[in-house]
Amino acid sequence: MNFKIEDKGDLTIVRCVSEKLDALIAPELKTLFLHHSNKGSNNFVIDLSHVKYCDSSGLSALLVGNRIIKEKEGSLNIFGLNPMVEKIISISQLDTVFNISESEETALKNTI
Repeated sequence: MNFKIEDKGDLTIVRCVSEKLDALIAPELKTLFLHHSNKGSNNFVIDLSHVKYCDSSGLSALLVGNRIIKEKEGSLNIFGLNPMVEKIISISQLDTVFNISESEETALKNTI
């Protein structure tokens, strides 16, 4: 398992415990978004503090999650970005799409 899940009703905290969010891990993240949103979770907080590398598959998984949550009128907040991950998100101009917070506390406040 590459993720730790904290289910709190309509809020799900997803913690990536892998150092890579790539083609090997991304399908699992997409499945988590689908599974938990189908169980009634409309809000997600994604902890990427352990992630040192993210490729297009990882970005795609985050975009899928963002789309699923927006359809349910919920929110998705990401925090704990490593400088390299932050750079790839910025270069991809996804910093204008994702809600990015500096800390878990801020992400939780922005979600609820």
